[in-house]
Amino acid sequence: MSSNSSIQVDPQQMLDDGYIVVRNVIPPDRLAGLRASFEVLVERQKAIWEEERRRDNLPGSVWETAPQPRLFFNNNVDEATAETVAFCLHENTLGVSSQLMRGPEVGLHALMLMCSPVRDHGPARWHRDTGPDTDAPLQGLHYDMMENGPGYVQWNIPLYDDDVLWVVPGSHRRANTEAENLQLEKDDRAPLPGGIPVKLRAGDGVVYTNFILHWGSNYSSKLRRTIHLGYQSFGGPLYRYFHLWWDLDFTRNLPQAVREPFERWARAIDRDHYMIEAIYRAMLDRDAKGFRAGLDALHPGEKGRMVCAAILCKEAQTLHAFTRPEFGAKTADEQAQLVNPNFRHLYEDLARRFTPAEFERLWLRFGVLDAKLQDDAEQMVAGTQAKPTKYRVYEMPENFDVEEFIASWS
Repeated sequence: MSSNSSIQVDPQQMLDDGYIVVRNVIPPDRLAGLRASFEVLVERQKAIWEEERRRDNLPGSVWETAPQPRLFFNNNVDEATAETVAFCLHENTLGVSSQLMRGPEVGLHALMLMCSPVRDHGPARWHRDTGPDTDAPLQGLHYDMMENGPGYVQWNIPLYDDDVLWVVPGSHRRANTEAENLQLEKDDRAPLPGGIPVKLRAGDGVVYTNFILHWGSNYSSKLRRTIHLGYQSFGGPLYRYFHLWWDLDFTRNLPQAVREPFERWARAIDRDHYMIEAIYRAMLDRDAKGFRAGLDALHPGEKGRMVCAAILCKEAQTLHAFTRPEFGAKTADEQAQLVNPNFRHLYEDLARRFTPAEFERLWLRFGVLDAKLQDDAEQMVAGTQAKPTKYRVYEMPENFDVEEFIASWS
C-alpha cells in the first residue's frame, strides 16, 4: 500500500468525545484485495477451529457457536496474505494513530478480524475494556489520558458496511451516570441514554479509547468482516495501561519491510521491561531516589505518575501469582484467570528477572497501595467488570500520592 495519506485528525476530538470516525481508511482501490486476503485467513482459521472441535469432541466449533467469531490473523498470515498486516502499518491506520498519541513511536498491539456468526445471537453487553482487577481505577485512567494524551487506541475498520458498534460520547472522561447504571442494571443489552450507533461504510474506520462505554448492538448472521486493531505508544508522556501481546514468530513469513517494524517494537518493549525492572529493584532496596528516577523515565509526564504506580501494582500482583509454586498445579483455565494467555510470554520475560522470593517481598512493598485500591465490601458496577470485586472501579486513593507510596514501604 502507498505510504502517503491526506487523512488528518484532531487529537482534541479524541479527548473530548472518546472516538473519531475516519472515512476511507481503506483506499477504495485496495478494498477488494483486502477482502480476498482476509477471506483466505478466515478459511484457514475455520479449519483450525474445526480440528480443535474434533480433538475435544465438541458439538460445534468456535465458528459455529461464537456470537462474534474473532480471529487473531497474525496466527495465519503468510507472504501471500501479507497485505493484511501491511495495511495495519499504513499511514491511514498507524499514521493516524500516531497523530493521536504523543509518543515518539507508536506500534501495533493487536491484529484481529471480527466476523458474523452463522446464526443470530442478538446484542452483547455494554462494557468498557478495562477492569478494576487488572487496571488502575477509571478515574486515574481518565486523568492520565486528559493530561498526557492516549497511550492506547483501538480501531474498527469494516470490509463491508457495519453499524454494530455503539458508543456513549464523552463517557471515557467520567464514571457511569445514575441513569446509565439504572439502565444497565435493568438490561445491559439495550440502548443507553446518550448512546449512538457508529455507522461505517465499507472501508471507513472508527478509532476510539477502549475505556469509553461501548456496545456490540446486534451480532446477526449478516455478513461482517471488521478489522479490529490496537495501537500503543512508546516513550510518550504516560505509561500505557495495555501491554503489547504478540511475539515475533509470525513475522518470519512476512516481507522484510513488514517484519522490521515489529522487530523495532519488540526492542521498545524490552526497554520498557528494563525500566520496570529498575523500578521494582528500587522498591526492593527501599531506594526512594532510584524509584523516583525510574517512575519519571517510565511516565515522563509530571501529572499522573501515581496512575502509573497503580498499574505497576497490578502487574506486580500478576507476577506474584504467576511465580508462586501453586500456579503450576492449576488447570489451564485457572491459570488463564490469573494470566491472560496472550500476555503470558511478557510476564515470563519480567518474571525471569526476579526470584519468587523477591516477588514475595515486592508484593509486600505494594501492600498499602493495594489495600487503598480496595473497599471493604465487594461491588459490581455493570459495564465495567465481569464479576464482583473489592477493587475500586472508579476512585483513585485519596491523599495518597507518590511520596506517600514511598513512605508506605517502611
